Amino acid sequence: MIIMGIDPGTAITGYGVLENQSGKQNLVAYGTIMTPSDVEMPARLCHIHKQLKQVIDDFHPEEMAIEQLFFHRNNKTVITVAQSRGVLIMTAAAAGLTVAEYTPLQVKQAVVGYGKADKKQVQFMVQNILRLDGVLKPDDAADAVAIALCHAQSRRINAYR
Repeated sequence: MIIMGIDPGTAITGYGVLENQSGKQNLVAYGTIMTPSDVEMPARLCHIHKQLKQVIDDFHPEEMAIEQLFFHRNNKTVITVAQSRGVLIMTAAAAGLTVAEYTPLQVKQAVVGYGKADKKQVQFMVQNILRLDGVLKPDDAADAVAIALCHAQSRRINAYR
């Protein structure tokens, strides 16, 4: 099973692709989709759609996990991220992927075992779980891989129900 994790954003969207097999996860790919701030929002959203579609075409995930929105102090940021998130979910659904959503608290709980873990703790656990030589960079891609790991763990737990 190939799982894609997404850390949604308008300027930077992180993605991580994992192979989940027999309770073990292997990192297949990770990266970012970036849009310039001087481009109009419709063009930015179209770019996000096209780039995610390319990632889906390249790696053929069966499921996508995406981080749910949490409230920011800046309402404008929430609205633009929500627009990006909608495009990401629509792109995955149009490709036939099952979509799961997780809060930042759920991701931290699944990866670290503590819902209030900081970013460094999450990155350290991602590195250890996937047996990587170093911490993944940039942060947006590392967060997306953590979201995919959360989904893999959730699938494993749900299989026992």
